[in-house]
Amino acid sequence: MVRQRSDGPGTGGGTRRINGRLLARLIGEAPVERPYYLAIARAVSGLVLDGRVPTHTRLPAERDLAAALGVSRNTVTAAYAWLRDNSFLDSRQGAGSWTVLPDTSTPDPAPFALAAEQIDLGLAAPPAIDGLREASFHASEQLAAHVGGLGYYPYGLPELRHAIARRYVERGLPTTPEQILVTNGAQQGISLVMELLLQPGDEVLVESPTYPNAPDAARRRGGRIRTTGVTPQGWDMEYMVDSFRQWKPQLAYVVADFHNPTGALMDDDERRVLVREARRAGAHLVVDESVAELAIDSGDLPAPVAAHDTDGRVLTVGSVAKLLWGGLRVGWVRATPPMVTRLMQVRQRMDLSGSVHDQLTATHLLADMLRIRAERSRQLRRNRDALLAALRERLPDWRPSVPGGGLVLWAALPQPVATSLSATAVRHGVHPAAGPVFGVDGTLERYLRLAYTRPPDVLEDAVERLAVAYSETLSHPTQPRGHLYV
Repeated sequence: MVRQRSDGPGTGGGTRRINGRLLARLIGEAPVERPYYLAIARAVSGLVLDGRVPTHTRLPAERDLAAALGVSRNTVTAAYAWLRDNSFLDSRQGAGSWTVLPDTSTPDPAPFALAAEQIDLGLAAPPAIDGLREASFHASEQLAAHVGGLGYYPYGLPELRHAIARRYVERGLPTTPEQILVTNGAQQGISLVMELLLQPGDEVLVESPTYPNAPDAARRRGGRIRTTGVTPQGWDMEYMVDSFRQWKPQLAYVVADFHNPTGALMDDDERRVLVREARRAGAHLVVDESVAELAIDSGDLPAPVAAHDTDGRVLTVGSVAKLLWGGLRVGWVRATPPMVTRLMQVRQRMDLSGSVHDQLTATHLLADMLRIRAERSRQLRRNRDALLAALRERLPDWRPSVPGGGLVLWAALPQPVATSLSATAVRHGVHPAAGPVFGVDGTLERYLRLAYTRPPDVLEDAVERLAVAYSETLSHPTQPRGHLYV
């Protein structure tokens, strides 16, 4: 991890500002332990490390924060001095102070493949759903009706577009097949949207933490990444509103359903605010629903974010990979029909169409959604609960989230050792996903993302190995290696 330095205000560095009242709320109630300045400084450094206050954020003037916290200015002065001394704050005479990260001198990760005998907790990919082979055989029989043609369906197979649109209608969002573009997975859908809507230098708002391939796609288009925090308890909507109003992004990428990686679920009121602020900022809103169908706990789910859209600025990305099987490369983008046409034209520069056989297989399985969702829910509830029980027994000082759906949990560690732990764990035959993978600037070293897609006995074995690796890491930190995350 390399120390992140800002160019400072007024020099093109794009420094964000946070006012005293908002920072005081993020810090929490006035600290009761002494010395006060150290408690404040540690709270601010924790917010930076966890990605809730992004790097390059200009902190409020000392007197403003002191007034908001109800402490003396000298206390805040001392806190800022501690942050500077510990490399969490840069200051320039007349320009203010802004957040940075200390230099931990760890190299950037590079992808590698796990050995077959290792347990991968970093890859959130479930096994194929029961009935996949039968659906594939049925699709092979249906191919006879298509082999007389060219096999190219630029918008997607018509029957699949109907099936996807029908599922949105069942979820309370009126949708026509003309609003669906079928893609080769959700990642292609995200990339197409970025390719169409972004120009170099455009502001892009993402959550921190977030699914890493989305900001990567924005960077490839020259987008300037800005962040807003999310935790397992949810989104700080005041901070998100402030982010839209400060940055006026061209595009925002959000995972509102069982957020990857925290597992948070955005409620209806928050979705309404999200769309409202995107409209006020003139931003397109890309909503990733890759795991929206993977509810584990019972209860009513909010309507899709696009249900609050009145002017076509919400583009929804979906996929069957998490629900059915990762090897079934079928995804989609839901948008207005004119936007679908524009996305199709961009897609033609990359590939012409998807696999007809895969699309027929997906169409067949989407007709059996009630059974499939119930089956996945049972599997994931069993696996999640087994992983949580093992963590409580073997690593009781960790604080894992308890997500109500999705494929992963977000575990808070007592110390910021996620990258070193991930590297050490590989030698013990298990691979977790280190928190910084899901940040945009090296933050989140106090977190791991753990997928619960494996059976309980495998997960229990993985936690045993993690516990050994964790003990070793605390004694002998190691250098990181990279991995693939989905």
